[in-house]
Amino acid sequence: MQPQPTTAAPATTPAADTDGNAQPTERLLSTAKLLFCRDGIHATGIDRIIAESGVARMTLYNRFGSKEGLLYAVLEREGEEWRDWFFSAVEAAGGTPAQKLKAVFPVLRSWFEREDYFGCAFINAVAEHDKSETRLRGLTLQHKGAVLAFFGRLAREAGIAAPEALAHQIGLLMDGAIVAAMVTQQPAMADHAAAAASAILDAALPAAA
Repeated sequence: MQPQPTTAAPATTPAADTDGNAQPTERLLSTAKLLFCRDGIHATGIDRIIAESGVARMTLYNRFGSKEGLLYAVLEREGEEWRDWFFSAVEAAGGTPAQKLKAVFPVLRSWFEREDYFGCAFINAVAEHDKSETRLRGLTLQHKGAVLAFFGRLAREAGIAAPEALAHQIGLLMDGAIVAAMVTQQPAMADHAAAAASAILDAALPAAA
């Protein structure tokens, strides 16, 4: 049995501001993140973001240029915060590199169990937008690439012969679990993905492991 992760999942509610100059930006980012993830990007207008953040309209335009500029900033921030949480939680599970890879899905389940779990911000954003849009897809691929690189490193450390292929297999199971948990509102989707990942990982590990 893998050690249970204790690192808390990143919250969608704003943290306390300590820098007075940063407050308007932080309120805009926190409010937009919650509304975009919970209610949808196209369903969330500038007026609502302004009203719920309590920030002047001109401040939004001065700092982000447009709703799209705010969206890109939200995704960049979300990606950094989510990866920091996720990588730390997997590492905190301890054990061998293979055991850390198996801890991916218990960590994800702790995220799925949150009341403010609304799926992956990147997957949701790409799903809502024109599929020819390049900047949004680029941000998403950058995020996904960092996650796959993390899986690939653990796979190499575990002695797996094809670490990049294993990373993609774990990544696909992860993406599927994220979407399934969002649609069904069942955190146990992580458990089903964990069983499949364990079988794939056990088959790929060197015999001595």
